[in-house]
Amino acid sequence: MNATTSRGVVSLLVLAALAVPVTAGCGGEEPAAVSEAGAAAGGVATAKAASEDVAALVDGGNQFAFDLYGRLAGDGNLFFSPYSISTALAMTAAGARGNTEHEMATVLHFPTEGVEGEPSFISRERVIASFGSLQEGLVASRETRGYELHIANSLWGQEGYPFKESFLDLVGKHFGGGFNIADFRRNADAERVRINQWVEEATREKIEDLIPAGGVDSLTTLVLTNAVYFKGQWLSRFDEERTSDATFHGTGGDATVPMMYQKSDFQYFENEDVQVLEMPYEGEEISMLVVLPRPESLVNLRVIESRLTPEMLSDWSGRLREQELKVYFPRFEMTWGTEDISKHLAALGIRDAFGEKADFSGMTDLRDLFITSVFHKAFVAVNEEGTEAAAATAVVMARLAIMEETIFRADHPFLFVIRDDATGSILFMGRVADLG
Repeated sequence: MNATTSRGVVSLLVLAALAVPVTAGCGGEEPAAVSEAGAAAGGVATAKAASEDVAALVDGGNQFAFDLYGRLAGDGNLFFSPYSISTALAMTAAGARGNTEHEMATVLHFPTEGVEGEPSFISRERVIASFGSLQEGLVASRETRGYELHIANSLWGQEGYPFKESFLDLVGKHFGGGFNIADFRRNADAERVRINQWVEEATREKIEDLIPAGGVDSLTTLVLTNAVYFKGQWLSRFDEERTSDATFHGTGGDATVPMMYQKSDFQYFENEDVQVLEMPYEGEEISMLVVLPRPESLVNLRVIESRLTPEMLSDWSGRLREQELKVYFPRFEMTWGTEDISKHLAALGIRDAFGEKADFSGMTDLRDLFITSVFHKAFVAVNEEGTEAAAATAVVMARLAIMEETIFRADHPFLFVIRDDATGSILFMGRVADLG
């Protein structure tokens, strides 16, 4: 994985609220669902979703975050936005049908209902409505809530391609995804630059070159993009004058890093293996939760990662209690990606969407679209004042390269040769200009 930091190696497991995913739903032009039971329970999408549906989306999204973390985690640094990834994939799933939709819904852990032992996915309309309500509630400004959280979605479709209006309307209504006409067929790289510029603006210049050179080509038909930007100041800020150089003992060796310090009251929990610290941002609606292996424990970060589940993290969060602490925390900046995470999504179970079996008939009647790449890039900067983070995801879809029937009709003048195939020596050569 490609990740860089300004100094040192960050080997803390940092789980921030800004990076906890919100899942979105499959969508379509008719009230169908992954299952008939789900369809029967659904209905027309409304502006506001039931609170239990939204809660189920969050639970499923958290599980997707841990699933994907397990796939992406290597030996180096990692920072990604499950929210951004799940949003981009959910917009894509809005046009999926059949087994393609089922696989995407399963991997993204869309809510299910039904009798025990026979769960079925709720209707895509309920999922989409829940996503819309949740996204609307997430967006914030410093003036209204004390921090900034901006979310932007956009679609970029090939000019002249017959996308279903119902799909475009659905994504626009619930995801806020505007549709932009593009011409990948003739100007693929220029369109790539245009999309990257949109991402850069949406993330306050923190995510550049999301789609790498060659990431789109003349067969690219649709690119679905999500961008998320967060900026928050600590409720209890660090004093820059108390920051000093210290040794960070990373997995790749020791490094000298600027270590921030403060003594204050925080929500805290510990057991024999870990220390858990919650550092809230102004507004007290978003916080950073840090899981730190105890230095005296034989359990290292890799072991904790292998054991950690959403339920365990929730349990630790419930055990947090206010306590005065001396907190030493590194100041750092990190960019992760661009990475094509397609193979990781396939390993989790999204398979049909990446090949000839893809069914995106909710987007078009042509049945020729499939996902070629899912690009993701994320940025985070942590300092004495607070945190700035951004991430973006692009789902790139292309048409299947169907071989057109080739016709050779020698009904006009032509040149011909008679040659020795072994040597290539031309024995005879002529032209036919007229016959009859």
